Amino acid sequence: MKTTLITGGLGFIGSSICDALLQKKYTHKCILLDNFGSYMNPIKESFVDFRKQRFPSLKNIIIERCDTNNYKALSSIINKYKPNYIYHTAALPLAKVSNLTNEEAKISSVDSTINIIDSINLLKNSNRKYQFDRFIYFSSSMVYGDFKTSSVNEASEKNPKDAYGIMKLAGEVVTEGLCKLHKIPFTIIRPSAVYGPKDMNRRVSQIFIENAFKKEKIKIQGKNEKLDFTFIKDLANGSILAARSKKGINEIFNITCGKGQTLFRYVSYLKSEFPKLKYVIKERDKSKPSRGTLSIKKAKKLLGYEPNYSLKDGIKEYIKFLKKNSKY
Repeated sequence: MKTTLITGGLGFIGSSICDALLQKKYTHKCILLDNFGSYMNPIKESFVDFRKQRFPSLKNIIIERCDTNNYKALSSIINKYKPNYIYHTAALPLAKVSNLTNEEAKISSVDSTINIIDSINLLKNSNRKYQFDRFIYFSSSMVYGDFKTSSVNEASEKNPKDAYGIMKLAGEVVTEGLCKLHKIPFTIIRPSAVYGPKDMNRRVSQIFIENAFKKEKIKIQGKNEKLDFTFIKDLANGSILAARSKKGINEIFNITCGKGQTLFRYVSYLKSEFPKLKYVIKERDKSKPSRGTLSIKKAKKLLGYEPNYSLKDGIKEYIKFLKKNSKY
């Protein structure tokens, strides 16, 4: 059986990939590497820490505290466990955070990626029997910047307009260049507007749902503003497909729902669950890129990827989770 290492393993995406891998018995054990950090302001924001609930069982899970910027510690852990797969999900979780801390965005998306690839290469060169199957870098739909068309594919123009997208794209360049140089198989994943149970990073989907529970008015920035909302389980399953398929070697994939929907539509689904919900429509935030649908034709054709959750179904499961596991 294979061993998998996940950076940012206690995070929303990393923990979901771990859960899916172990449920499907795709890996013998998961090494979850995390710096134990939180990106919420403890003074200004109240939030529920779902990290314990992200792991119903710790069977076949090993947790290592490490920052991916610490090359010596990182390389030591990779050498110790000799993982066959590395999912690099560790990064600032929100664009609004990285725009305030550009250097930290570079460290999490660029410097840490270099450290991981160099560590893999060092281990490969020192141990000829070591088999490394795939490095999976998690990028973002923000690399496209403003969508020039209603739908973008993996070959569409990349023109990020904020630090988050810029550094994610730089991480893609580093991944592709260094992995080809060192003959390390890789896959690049571009998610979009990920949402679902156990999120705690104040994405727009979480803010809308929590406001509905708290009977607070929802502020929609742009009635026609579209996002390709992607349920977390679909992203986890699609990422695993991409990592395990030979057709995913040295390829880039949009792993999303494949359907851009307006913020207003999201709120309308919430209103069916919360009839008294109130909202107000504000002018869109022009500092954010104008987005829409990410084409998943490539992932469907090469990987057989099919998202299982519509936005309506995903919201229902998210609400059900919060009713059972939160203070609302």
